Amino acid sequence: MTPVKVAVEPVTLEFNGVRLEPLTLEHVDGLRAAAADGQLWNLRVTSVPEPHRTQAYVHTALETPNRVAFAVVDSSSGAVLGTTSYHDILPEIGRVEIGYTWYAKSVQRSHVNTSCKLLLLSHAFDTLGCAVVGFRTDNFNHASQAAIERLGAKKDGVIRHHFARRDGTVRDTVMYSIVRGEWHEIKTHLHYLLTRHAN
Repeated sequence: MTPVKVAVEPVTLEFNGVRLEPLTLEHVDGLRAAAADGQLWNLRVTSVPEPHRTQAYVHTALETPNRVAFAVVDSSSGAVLGTTSYHDILPEIGRVEIGYTWYAKSVQRSHVNTSCKLLLLSHAFDTLGCAVVGFRTDNFNHASQAAIERLGAKKDGVIRHHFARRDGTVRDTVMYSIVRGEWHEIKTHLHYLLTRHAN
């Protein structure tokens, strides 16, 4: 079967008190504050920017080819909670990846990540018609691996010596994916997780 060519454009998505809006330089101060909630730039296995590098981080996100970056915003207060992206977009085979994701410490392990993933996966599969959505993470980022696996994504494998960390070491990258045929069951599962979290 010939894959559907997808066209990923900036879009605003909203659900369950969380809004994803196209990332702009207007989000710099909000991202700086979100990163300061937990001093996330000190985490070795993430790419959260130091306060003085936040503007450059946003510039890079906006200028990277095949990437569409979002600010994660609290719908009621307008506070920036973090950021996430579609990246490594391959329109000709209907593949996107979801990554460059991080949140303020105070909203980690809340409804925010599941709500964001439900928004991004729904848009990818139901609106764009993607054939597959991928995820990748550092081999030592066990919390991220667990979160991806809770979504229902399948582990594709590990790419050895794949990407430079900020501290100069080189990580192995763990790759995951969800294919279109799995999406209906995973969507049901994510709604179930959010219902349990709300009770």
